[in-house]
Amino acid sequence: MTEDRKRILGLLAEGKITADEADRLISALERPAAVVASPELAPRKPSPKYLRVEVNSDHGRGGPAKVNVRVPMAFLKAGVRLSSILPADAREQINAAMARKGVAFDINQLKPDDLEALVEQLSELTVDVGHEGASVRVYCE
Repeated sequence: MTEDRKRILGLLAEGKITADEADRLISALERPAAVVASPELAPRKPSPKYLRVEVNSDHGRGGPAKVNVRVPMAFLKAGVRLSSILPADAREQINAAMARKGVAFDINQLKPDDLEALVEQLSELTVDVGHEGASVRVYCE
């Protein structure tokens, strides 16, 4: 018998609670724990450790092609930190190269704190692209 159950029965024996109240309390003990309403107290999902990219294709030149890339999140975080020590002209060249490819990107705006938020959002990301004879999947694990 658990301590809580003994305590409830003790309160019943002392006449501090009714039999109905004791029954409700014991029933509550037997139910699974209630979902925590407070987000601060809710169990946190572990942050992803890897960004995974998988490509499978039947259209390879020498036969089927398969790519499986697993990038550690720590590597991505280190890259963001290293970008802050790049010379200003190198950062401008990166921005210009991205713009030429049609990507609106400013490496000067990339901060480690922003990456933490991005990684948190990536934990929910799964991209599946299927095409006849080929598939691409991007996800975090």
